[in-house]
Amino acid sequence: MNKIIILGFLLMPFSLLLKNQGDNEIPITHSQSLKDGEAVYNKYCISCHQADGGGVPHMAPPLIQTKYVLGDKEDMIKIVLNGLKGVEINEQTYNNPMPPLGSVLKDKEIADVLSFVRNSFGNKASLVTVSDVKEVKIKQGKQ
Repeated sequence: MNKIIILGFLLMPFSLLLKNQGDNEIPITHSQSLKDGEAVYNKYCISCHQADGGGVPHMAPPLIQTKYVLGDKEDMIKIVLNGLKGVEINEQTYNNPMPPLGSVLKDKEIADVLSFVRNSFGNKASLVTVSDVKEVKIKQGKQ
């Protein structure tokens, strides 16, 4: 009996280590999605929306604390899939058309870049998943 108790105490740190690894699994996944999203942003978005997400006056809208970024993620997905022309944000019009990227980016890249934008530049919003992107594509008949 004493050997079992001693063995239990010896194994306890290992069980806590395994438990903590499981607890960290979700943040690591989120962290990887945001890291991957940043890479997509730097490749496709930074030239218009800028490194700080501030955009270019009258050309490319800012991604900082706007209803487009913090609102319904389905709207953001549609913008990336279909592009956007002429948008007004905070009483300023942005006329530089955003090209549709639905045929350029994979579903995971769309989810990652939108998750990055929704959680960067002072933004804090729910992540976008691959399932979210697929759902919007199905609604639009693009799957």
